[in-house]
Amino acid sequence: MTDISPVRVAAVQAAACPFDTNRAVEIVCSMTAEAAKEGSRLILFPEAYVGGYPWGLAFGTAVGGRSEVGRRVFGRYWESAIDVPGPEVERMCQVAGDFGVWLCVGVIERDSTYSTGTLFCTLLYFGPNGELLGKHRKLKPTAAERLIWGEGDGSTLTTVETDFGRVGGLICWENYMPLARMTMYGKGVKIYLAPTADSRDRWQSTLQHIALEGRCFVLGCNQYVTRDMYPKDLAIADELDVWPATLSAGGTAIYGPLGEVLGEPLWNKAGIVYADLDMRSIHQSRFDFDVTGHYARPDVFRLIVDESPKHPFE
Repeated sequence: MTDISPVRVAAVQAAACPFDTNRAVEIVCSMTAEAAKEGSRLILFPEAYVGGYPWGLAFGTAVGGRSEVGRRVFGRYWESAIDVPGPEVERMCQVAGDFGVWLCVGVIERDSTYSTGTLFCTLLYFGPNGELLGKHRKLKPTAAERLIWGEGDGSTLTTVETDFGRVGGLICWENYMPLARMTMYGKGVKIYLAPTADSRDRWQSTLQHIALEGRCFVLGCNQYVTRDMYPKDLAIADELDVWPATLSAGGTAIYGPLGEVLGEPLWNKAGIVYADLDMRSIHQSRFDFDVTGHYARPDVFRLIVDESPKHPFE
C-alpha cells in the first residue's frame, strides 16, 4: 500500500420512516451528502432502511391463521418495498455519484424477476461512479421475519473492491452464522459491514468479536425507531400497544481489527458515527492471528460455498 492516509467512514443511524419509502430515500440522500461533506468515503445505512423494518408488527398472524386486515397491511408493506433496479435505486446511484462515495444501503427488495409476491431483505452497494455494483440478499430471515421475507441464495454473497480495500458483510443475525462469516473472511474483506435491527447491548459483543476474529474493521449500523414514527392510519397499529415507546435505541458503532472502539455506540437518537481507519493496522493485527492464513488449518477444515443462483424455473 502506497497511500497510508486514513480512510474516513460513516455509519448512519437514521430515524425510521415506516411505510414512507420516498422519505427514506430523501434521508439517504441528505445524510449521504452530510457524511460526504465531512470527508467520508464509505457510508453505510441500516438493515431494511428503505422499505422499512416493521418492529412490533405481527401482520395479523398466529400459528395456523392469518387475518384479512393482516393481508392488507402486508400489501401496504409490499408497496413500500422497491424494485432493483428501479427509480429509488437510480436516486441512490445519483447521490453516490454526485459525491464520489461508496454507499451501502439496506432495503426491502421486491422480487420482480420470478415472483410478484416475495420480498427480500437486501444490502445494496453503490460506487462513486454512480453505478449499482451489487447486492446481498439476507440468507436466513430470523424468527417472525420469515413471515414477510424470502431467503437469498449464495449468488449474492457480494463483496466490492475499493481503492482502500475490499468491502462486504452480512445482515443482522446472519453474523451469528460461523460459516457465513468465514465466507466473508475468505473473500478478503477488510471493512466488514454489519447492518442490523438488533439494538441490545450484547450486540456490541458480536461486532467486537467479528473484528477480532476477522482482523478487520467492522461497521455496525442500526435505525433509531419509536412507536410514534409509524403511520397513524395503520390498520393494525394496536399490535404496537404492548411494545415500549422506543422500539430500537440504535447502537450504531465502529470497531477496529483488534476489537478497539473507533466509533462509540450511538443510543436513543438519530445521527452519524464516524471513524478514520488506518488500513495498515489490519496487517499488523494479523501478526498473531490470521483466520484465513496461519490459523486456518486447511489440512483439517474445509469450507464449501455454493454461490450459484437458485431459481425455480431454471
